[in-house]
Amino acid sequence: QVHLAESGGGLAQSGDSLRLSCAASRSTNRGIAVGWFRQASGEERRTVAAISWDGTETYYSDSVKGRFTISRDNAKSMVYLQMNNLEPEDTAVYYCAARETTYGDWVITMDSQYDYWGQGTQVTVSS
Repeated sequence: QVHLAESGGGLAQSGDSLRLSCAASRSTNRGIAVGWFRQASGEERRTVAAISWDGTETYYSDSVKGRFTISRDNAKSMVYLQMNNLEPEDTAVYYCAARETTYGDWVITMDSQYDYWGQGTQVTVSS
């Protein structure tokens, strides 16, 4: 079992930066691959970024590549999403998701492959 809690969302203006955090607590010592997703009002949930358990593999959607950075600190059971040069189009509820894995370098991009989800944090970017 994995419990996830996002934090760090809020209001921002175009060009600002925010850092989202995802705190993971789990009942086993198995590794977890983590992804960040977002869902804007009236739209489907989309993949933003993902990172493997060992942190060696990452994925970014084209819309955030070069602006967002996903990272993790396994000693602290934390995964971060640094969001720079924010745009109004980044406005959405952001979710982190996790899946337990024994493959250290497995990066998961599809939401259907994740088993655990956080409650989400709202990010609103004004122009």
